[in-house]
Amino acid sequence: MKLIIFDLDGTLVNAYRAVRSSINHTLKAMGFPLRSAAVIKSCVGWGDQHLLQGFVGKAKAGAALKIYRRHHAAALKTGVRFLPGVQAMLIFLKRFGYQLAVASNRPTKFTLLILNILGARAYFDMVLCADKVQRPKPHPDMLMEIMRALKVKKEETLYVGDMTIDVITGKRARVRTVAVVTGSSPAAQLKQLKPWRVIDKMSRLKTIIGGSHEQEET
Repeated sequence: MKLIIFDLDGTLVNAYRAVRSSINHTLKAMGFPLRSAAVIKSCVGWGDQHLLQGFVGKAKAGAALKIYRRHHAAALKTGVRFLPGVQAMLIFLKRFGYQLAVASNRPTKFTLLILNILGARAYFDMVLCADKVQRPKPHPDMLMEIMRALKVKKEETLYVGDMTIDVITGKRARVRTVAVVTGSSPAAQLKQLKPWRVIDKMSRLKTIIGGSHEQEET
């Protein structure tokens, strides 16, 4: 294993508070009813355009997107944090020489904003987002481009995500995919798609990539 590619929301970070705040701010501004945290969380992962279209309809999605993004830049400053065990895992992986990357359906602007807020940009050799590829997830374009750019083979790559869309993306890219049950998709839905592994928290990744590193730490 040389390269580990991560999804962002629900995999590395919890930004649901900021997303919920920005969605409901947008809905209120446009005269739509507010939505619950659970409903909003279940819709995250397909990119903000798709997210808003589901709440306001295709015709009004463009106007909603402008309101949402303007609000979201501020909401993220206090509404995002690492998920438990993630920062320690990133430090561990960098220590042992793995190349790390992020593949997110978020726009580049907000992905980099999140990583910078958390002081995490330096962990990653590459960050690639939906606005930089022709086809976002569940198409495999992001994963394929990252592997090409970092000169890593499919069999040397692991993809980690929290949603069914991530499992589908990994399968289409023909890379081993780990589903972590910390985000929007329930464990049962993830298991139905038969990813390579399903884990309940990020710290379990150590056992997947090999016990030799754990022995070195002791």
